Amino acid sequence: MEVPLISVVMPAYNCSKTISRAVESVREQGAKWELVIVEDRSEDNTLEVLEPFREDKRIRILINPSNMGAAKSRNRGVKEARGKYIAFLDADDWWTEDKLARQLKVIEKTGCPLCCTARELVNRDGKSTGKTIGVENRITYKKLLYGNQINCSSVLVRRDIMLRYPMVHEDSHEDYIAWLSILKENGDAVGINEPMLKYRMDFNSKSGNKGKSAMMHYKALRYVGIGRCRAWIYFCSYAIKGVLKYMGASD
Repeated sequence: MEVPLISVVMPAYNCSKTISRAVESVREQGAKWELVIVEDRSEDNTLEVLEPFREDKRIRILINPSNMGAAKSRNRGVKEARGKYIAFLDADDWWTEDKLARQLKVIEKTGCPLCCTARELVNRDGKSTGKTIGVENRITYKKLLYGNQINCSSVLVRRDIMLRYPMVHEDSHEDYIAWLSILKENGDAVGINEPMLKYRMDFNSKSGNKGKSAMMHYKALRYVGIGRCRAWIYFCSYAIKGVLKYMGASD
């Protein structure tokens, strides 16, 4: 099989009800891709749901030796990937069909190490809430300190860079730590302010529990070396923006 340009990494755990839609949205992409699904020892019938997709030679299903969590599963997927670029997609989200092609064009034109997109919020049943959360066209390290506008499922990033900045510290927002580290040492991210990601809201997830998520955000700032006083300043900005983001997301 020819080497793909983009490797899509998808951690999968107890996601039998949603993963088919996520996988199909990858199969609709126009760019040359492979999909690396890292099955994290689900306790439901996720593997059974994935079985028909094995016929697509562009899809590889890796099974973890034990439950490792999303961050380590993503890291494994990145190591196993063959593409020049990595795109992340959670098993409960999905993309519009032009996402990867549009991002690839932008990232190669700008030379930025990472590209992300806006997202549309959908309910657990997949129905749109009518709200979107946008991104800036250019995201600097300094801007990112005041709040994470880079959603993991919207990211396209060079694989060589992602290998240098694996996701660590699952007791905080491990993806946010990675983006901060990448932008600090490799330059700005570029954003496409169109909702190419359909983001399923799950209030039982780490980000869904807002109190827990807030403390994780503070921990992430500390993990990347921000002092206590500065971290609290950035944290307060994050908290205010968080309220505005979900209460006042554009219709």
